[in-house]
Amino acid sequence: MLEITDRFRPHTERALVERVVAAVRDYVERPGLEVSLLLTDDKEIAELHEQFLGDPSPTDVISFEMDYGSELVVSVETAQRVAIEAGHAVEAEVALYIVHGVLHTVGFDDIDDDDRRRMRDAERAIMQRLQLTVRAVDS
Repeated sequence: MLEITDRFRPHTERALVERVVAAVRDYVERPGLEVSLLLTDDKEIAELHEQFLGDPSPTDVISFEMDYGSELVVSVETAQRVAIEAGHAVEAEVALYIVHGVLHTVGFDDIDDDDRRRMRDAERAIMQRLQLTVRAVDS
């Protein structure tokens, strides 16, 4: 199951989101993983960031592991800004945020060096499968 609420304009193509989620599910071998996704702006993600994590600043993605799967909030506004600065497609940046968020909810992390390397390897592999290019995340 994939539930998408898109409050940002212009809307992100549903077909892209479906491809991204399918690629992550395939990579982590969790074909039945349910994903609920809110695509929004910096203002709303900042409000949710403060409410749930005590940080009032906007961020790129917030992820929650739920009993049934993954719940994500993605700032498409942040994705637009970062993609323009980096010189790649906004859709690729949004895809990266979705990949990153889902990976967090299935056991990947990026706190210490080994975990971060594992997370980045997974992100790169999934983005390559999707044939989407973004800047090196930790550069």
